[in-house]
Amino acid sequence: MSDSLAVPDSLLLPTETASSKASQQFLRFHLMPNTTALLPMEQLTEVLTIPNGQIVPIFHMPAWVMGVYNWRGEILWMIDLGHLVGLTPWHRQANSSSIYRAIVLQAHSNQSAPNKLKSQMLGVVVNRVEDIELCNPDWIQSPPASTVTPELAPFLRGYWLKPNGEMLVVIDGQAIIGSMPK
Repeated sequence: MSDSLAVPDSLLLPTETASSKASQQFLRFHLMPNTTALLPMEQLTEVLTIPNGQIVPIFHMPAWVMGVYNWRGEILWMIDLGHLVGLTPWHRQANSSSIYRAIVLQAHSNQSAPNKLKSQMLGVVVNRVEDIELCNPDWIQSPPASTVTPELAPFLRGYWLKPNGEMLVVIDGQAIIGSMPK
């Protein structure tokens, strides 16, 4: 015989319902000092600290492509995520420092052979990386079209309005990887 009591979902607060058990982890970071965003953890591989001068510029690329970086012996393309989505470029932000904070995104795509996945990696330079947030994907809302800039729209999954009133932009890492010139 069990001594535990089951509490019906109808008696729980909205943050404690069965749907909240489906929470996912998101990495919280800043595109600019006052612009906070989230990326799903399943789309990330690693967070890097890169000294200035380690990203080698590549000419004839869009301005938001910073260049390439030697990551574990592999060539990793690096982009300025803030610049890509229409914000101030990293190098023109007032608090840019002697190091880059970068997030390594990973996307999988099907190859022609069955059961084969091709993994694509991309480094995105951001202003600051903070911590991990738990969020139920059902709580991510679509923003009104009038509030989204044309540069941000292709990469926006939605936004999450936290109980404390803070609004966090949720970015789609696979869409960012898909934006790279071929």
